[in-house]
Parts: sequence; structure tokens; C-alpha cells
Amino acid sequence: MGERAIEVRPLASALGAEVLGVDLATQLDDKIWSQVHEAYLEHHVIFFRDQQLTPEQHLTFSRRFGELEPYPFVHGIEGHPELIELVKMPDEVRGFGGEWHVDMSFREQPPAGAVLHALEVPPAGGDTLFSNLCLAYETLSVGMKALLERIRGVHDSRAPADHSQQYKGMKMQQRKGATREKRPHPMLRTHPDTGQRSLFISPSYCWQLEGMTEEESSPLLDYLEQHATRHEFICRFRWEPNSIAIWDNRCTMHYALQDDLSARAGGQGFKRVMRRSTIRW
Repeated sequence: MGERAIEVRPLASALGAEVLGVDLATQLDDKIWSQVHEAYLEHHVIFFRDQQLTPEQHLTFSRRFGELEPYPFVHGIEGHPELIELVKMPDEVRGFGGEWHVDMSFREQPPAGAVLHALEVPPAGGDTLFSNLCLAYETLSVGMKALLERIRGVHDSRAPADHSQQYKGMKMQQRKGATREKRPHPMLRTHPDTGQRSLFISPSYCWQLEGMTEEESSPLLDYLEQHATRHEFICRFRWEPNSIAIWDNRCTMHYALQDDLSARAGGQGFKRVMRRSTIRW
């Protein structure tokens, strides 16, 4: 394997690519790992199919990207505190991650990225959208860029229970003793590896600008969300069992579609089970 190149197939023009010819359950040699990492930086989110990973193998691969950190409000699976399980039950309408967001943007240093492994997915529905925040920044006007240089957004985790107790499949996972986190961050940031500038919004957690009321903040924040989620700035990933997504949290945001119409109508919908590790910046 170490003597051949991997195959990278772009998923959309804005971001995202599928990587073929790699078995993530094995120890990747430096040449293959370098190509995987290069694809990750270039495309911002990369996808792998047919990857049957144990929790240990999931974490071993994730650590190639950097040190891992536990999710602050949800317990990890038994024996693996850095690996959380995201569960949507068949009669639930709403699942975890159901709004546009940057993972844990409310932290003093938000994570660098995440590795998400699909264990159980529906035959249709439950896709995930990703947005390229570098493109969103690059296409702003000069005047808007100058304005955003001067202001900060306030990112709020909300109550710790909101991250588990409102999801039937995750109620037993609440991490006791966690506290609400709320802090301001610049509206623009620079990627440490590529030097690219990007917009830093996280609609699920940031709905107010520093020094302004929510009502005063919403026109600008609403505009930025609409701008960043234009069709030409996003890609859509269709999950299959044992698919894996790795996204760069420093220049993207994402959204797990809430499209279980059967559950919404009061019937039996689909079940979705994923495991996620979080890469510390």
C-alpha cells in the first residue's frame, strides 16, 4: 500500500472529497497518511466508505490528526471517554447536530476537527451538509470584511442538559457537573496550517454580537448564515453503514438534516447511530 497513491474524488466544487484505497483499520504508513492529510486540508472534509472500525481503531486513527478531547456535556462510551455515541431513535423527530454549527464554538479554544463513524443509518434520509467558511469569507465585500474585523460574536453552549436530555437515545449520557460555557470570539479567523481566512459563525451557538442585544445582532448574523449556506458553498454527504467523515472544524460548519418525515407524522421513523471523536486544536 505504501508505494501507491490514494484516490481522491471531489464530492462538490466547494468542498468535500471521498478518499478511496485506504483501510483505516490498519496502521497507515507515512506516505499514505501524508496524502490523507493533504486531502483533508485541501477539501476541508473527507469521506471514507466501508470502514469497519473497533472503538480502539477509531481512536488510533483519530490521533493521527492530533490529541483528542472528551465532549464536555456527554459521557463517552464505556472504556473510551473520548468517543461519544450519537443516537436518534425511530420515534424522534430531532437528532443531535440539527442546526448549522461549528463544533463546540463556545469553548475557549474550539476543536480542530472531528471523526464521525456511521454504525447504523436509514435507507434514506439523515444526510449531513457541510459549508466552506473560507469561500464564505472570500466572497464578502471589502466593507463587510472590514466590519467583521472589528466585532466579536458571543458563543453560548446553552444548558449542559440540552446536549443530551432532549434526545431520547442519549438521555443516559449526560455528564454530571458540567457548566454552561459562554464567551466571545472574533468573527474572522486564520487557519494555522493553510493561512486561509474564514468566517467564524456558528448559528446553533452564536446568536448575539458582543455589546449588542440579540435583536440588534440578528440582522447581521442571519445574513451571514444565509450567505455561508448558499448552495455553491456546501456539499451533501449520503451516509452508508461504516462510512466515515473527517471535517476541519477550523474552516467549516455542518448540519445533520432533520428529515425524518415518518417520525414527524407520528409514526416509526429511522434510527441513526454514530460514534464521534473530537480533535483538540
